[in-house]
Amino acid sequence: QVQLVESGGGLVQPGGSLRLSCAASGFTFNTYYMTWVRQAPGKGPEWVSVINTGGGTTRYVDSVKGRFTISRDNAKNTLYLQMNSLKPEDTALYYCARVITLTLEGPLEGSYDTRGQGTQVTVSS
Repeated sequence: QVQLVESGGGLVQPGGSLRLSCAASGFTFNTYYMTWVRQAPGKGPEWVSVINTGGGTTRYVDSVKGRFTISRDNAKNTLYLQMNSLKPEDTALYYCARVITLTLEGPLEGSYDTRGQGTQVTVSS
């Protein structure tokens, strides 16, 4: 059974940091690109970052470049998102997903076939 389980969310003040984790099971993790997607209340999903199978290639939405870092540990079947300099507009439900298709350039978009339940990130003073 394919499963993705996120953890690490919480309440943080503006300027703070959080590290999200996504534990994968039930499939060969190191053969899939992975993505972090977020959805704020009243808004549609937004792809935040994508990482290739080996971890050497990453992409980010412009709004998080220089602040967020995606990484993966294939030996542990785990995906990470280090989030620094958090802003109130980063508040959202963050979930990881297994990528099926991906744009090669332009807006960070694609499709996924499996996602986790998500972890809430709230940035507020």
